[in-house]
Amino acid sequence: MELAWVGAAYALGLLASRFGLPPLVGYLGAGFVLWAIGYKNSALLGEIADAGVLLLLFTVGLKLRFSSLVRLEVLGVGGIHLVLFALLLGLITLGMGLGSHAAFFVGIGLAFSSTVLAVKLLDDRRELSTFHGRVAVGILILQDLVAVGLLAYAGVKNPTPWALLLLALPLLRPVVGWVLERSGHDELLLLYGLGLALGGATLAGSLGVSPELGALLIGAALAGHPQTSELSRTLWGLKEAFLVAFFLQIGLMGLPAASSLPLALGFVLLLPLKAVLFFALFIAFGLRARTAFVTSVSLTSYSEFALITSVAAVEGGLLPESSSQLVGLVVAVSLALAAPLNRSVHSLFQRYEGFLLRFERKGRHADDEPTSLGGAEWLVVGMGRTGGAAYKMLEGQGFRVLGLDADEGKLEAHRAKKRHVRYGDAEDPELWERLDLSGLRGVLLTLPDLEAKVRAIQGLKQRRFEGTIGATSYHREEDPILKAAGATLISHPFAEAGERLAERALGLNLVQESEPTEAPTR
Repeated sequence: MELAWVGAAYALGLLASRFGLPPLVGYLGAGFVLWAIGYKNSALLGEIADAGVLLLLFTVGLKLRFSSLVRLEVLGVGGIHLVLFALLLGLITLGMGLGSHAAFFVGIGLAFSSTVLAVKLLDDRRELSTFHGRVAVGILILQDLVAVGLLAYAGVKNPTPWALLLLALPLLRPVVGWVLERSGHDELLLLYGLGLALGGATLAGSLGVSPELGALLIGAALAGHPQTSELSRTLWGLKEAFLVAFFLQIGLMGLPAASSLPLALGFVLLLPLKAVLFFALFIAFGLRARTAFVTSVSLTSYSEFALITSVAAVEGGLLPESSSQLVGLVVAVSLALAAPLNRSVHSLFQRYEGFLLRFERKGRHADDEPTSLGGAEWLVVGMGRTGGAAYKMLEGQGFRVLGLDADEGKLEAHRAKKRHVRYGDAEDPELWERLDLSGLRGVLLTLPDLEAKVRAIQGLKQRRFEGTIGATSYHREEDPILKAAGATLISHPFAEAGERLAERALGLNLVQESEPTEAPTR
């Protein structure tokens, strides 16, 4: 059975990637194929899928800042959208003949957006820490908290009075951080991260609260720790492999009866309305059109929590048994549609930018980007390790340097070192349209994402920037793409680091050989 899961997931995942779709679309398809030929969900697959979701939310917690949850655009947009969309879906379900309890559960359950999909796709695009990524994750967490209450109402989760102690998990930071620092860099670090995720989940479950929330909170206890990036990278492969089981599990739930297919189709056709409502609310709360659009697309799906709440309602006698298959199909189709849509979200915004900008409110926005370089001679875009080293070297040579990054955590770290850095999203065409480039000698693009670098180069070329445009390349096949876009200098950080090390070793060796040796004493 395990071989069938892995083989089907690999084959259809590979097929999906050949058509330019994310592999997870193939994993969903593999689940339905396995169901069609007689395979069923199993306890083992369920446990692997649960572990994948817990690891995903744990790594989200590692990057979580609670200040991002109390923002007006998170609480306002997330709360209003949840109420309005849940009411709409509830009325539709009620009109189809289901009872009031069923309409209530289906309406609220399908008002949630998929945490697993949104976080995975944002993480794949390295946008979890951007402004729109933090807003999306904040709304997803808000929805997850409502889902916990819904489960409690269904009688499956009964939080104890001690459940409030979970909010104190971040206070364990000194202890879990101390152990993290002594866990090394290999399998012990992997085991420690896995243990923390499962431990937080187990604690939350014993208190009658969603295990997913426990995993997220214990991850938040380590947010900002210097070693969290390494821990997240160490867990990445295990998390991705386990999440394949989650997508397989959705397909293995099977298809609903033919009589339910019109209702399922109706729910799928409401997805554009879900996106439009998100976009309108983000605009109303003062965000720019680009941020509103990208965040709305991230949230345009139906949630895995809809499956969990529907199963809970079936077990509690509040929904008919066929509801789980109906919700499962709707969620699966929404994930399959949302994945490629998110993959091309920046291209879509560029295509419809003129139309979308008509809705943007005038005046200052919460996500405004800089227009002035403050007299900088060099601009470093992407303030990770490579960007930070480039900034330090240029500043040491006496140049005025400005660093841009969309990750507030990185910006805070560089500000603590008294460096001149600002928030800026390199993929935003509006950044390059408005930025005053006068007096700028060159731009260094040290971003990890190829598409982001290409968009930045194109934005600079459209402004007829004639200075140096340097870009990092992590794979040789990226070089011709960067050159075609207009990069005048390409750096290979990994290869050049090895060359630099060899040069220093040879230089040290030559110095040692040139030193006079003492004559041997008798």
